[in-house]
Amino acid sequence: MSKITEAFSSGKAFIAFLTAGDPSKEKTVEFILAMEEAGADIIEIGIPFSDPIAEGQVIQNANIRALSCGVHTDDIFDLVGDIRRKSDVPLAFLTYINPVFYYGYDKFFKKCKELGINGIIIPDLPYEEKGEISEIAKKYDVDLISLIAPTSKDRIKMIAKESKGFIYLVSSMGVTGVRSEIKTNLEDIISEIKKVTDVPVAVGFGVNTPEQSKNIVKLSDGVIVGSAIVKIIEKYGNNAEPYLKEYVATMKDATRI
Repeated sequence: MSKITEAFSSGKAFIAFLTAGDPSKEKTVEFILAMEEAGADIIEIGIPFSDPIAEGQVIQNANIRALSCGVHTDDIFDLVGDIRRKSDVPLAFLTYINPVFYYGYDKFFKKCKELGINGIIIPDLPYEEKGEISEIAKKYDVDLISLIAPTSKDRIKMIAKESKGFIYLVSSMGVTGVRSEIKTNLEDIISEIKKVTDVPVAVGFGVNTPEQSKNIVKLSDGVIVGSAIVKIIEKYGNNAEPYLKEYVATMKDATRI
């Protein structure tokens, strides 16, 4: 069992996302450690990119802030090293294929293994093209985490059969961002997934309230929250730590059903 999958073994998982380098590399380390302390089971670290096509305005703005500070991929590997000197919380990168390609696939995943990155999510990597990196990721013990969208019904079983770590179930059409209501029939999609795999299913895109979290984990194995966390960082900047801890603790409590 991979370290990512193992995070689901003691109950429903709360997965927290932030963008590396927003508002600084040092604060990213501090915020990740604070969210772990507050109960986050897995933390996704967004690698800033100039064209994050799956992201809404909140996370796009975080990417711009981080890039404006001059944050590059090697800086992010450095901050992961700082985290690993203090924590063994499961970590996954969320990035796009271009930064990985230009860094060099083998070099990138080798660095992930050396520093303890356990998984990777690449929203613009189609299932049909994942063979380009799947064997390299496997070679370095990095779970290539699959996304399943509400429109993927005909493809669910095909994608789910080869999933690693956990399955990222996209709750709603469109890009990331806080949503007041999630209307997708998650129960049907999760039922289809569970017919072909025991890999945990976590739901993301739009989740932001304890009530949403509580309802979702009745059906799934965990929830993923990004934009709501990034909004806290945007609002409070360098002083966001206590607000992040309070929010993450509240959201984690909602998963304990």
